[in-house]
Amino acid sequence: MTVVTAPLDKAGIEALIPHRDPFLLIDRVVELEPGVRAVAEHTFTGEEWYLKGHFPGEPIVPGVILVESCAQAASVMAMSMREQREGLGLFAGIEELRFKRIVRPGDTGRFEAVMEKFRRSFARVKVRALVGDEVAAEGTILAIFRPRAASPGAQTEAPQRRGRAPGPEGGVPPTEGRKG
Repeated sequence: MTVVTAPLDKAGIEALIPHRDPFLLIDRVVELEPGVRAVAEHTFTGEEWYLKGHFPGEPIVPGVILVESCAQAASVMAMSMREQREGLGLFAGIEELRFKRIVRPGDTGRFEAVMEKFRRSFARVKVRALVGDEVAAEGTILAIFRPRAASPGAQTEAPQRRGRAPGPEGGVPPTEGRKG
């Protein structure tokens, strides 16, 4: 496998993460240290699908879009590591996220992700969304990384509870002798 380096365009981003239009929210990755740090950008044109209703006459980029853009930068950072290349990053939580500046059409958002902790399949990532030098949002996201399913329709294994063996369907075994 090759080492992934910045800059990455949309095709390079799509080679690492499964997001696609209209939900691929970053245009380019301008800085990348696999497993350590990534900086991605998106220029808000005013034509984005979510701006039509948020808010008519005064379009403002929704905070959830800023958070997801940060998460996509974090996914690129994690998926650029050789051992995570074929995985899938999923949200596990959002901590102490604050919004500090309105983002509007014409702004270019910079989405920074810095790995704080990565153990087994769990990541804690400090994120910031900036416009110029102004912080628009910042906080911490938590993510779980797992292998991608073998095929688009394949189901993944059910998560196992600690201390219990999986049952015949991959979940917790039924209690024997129990009626009803």
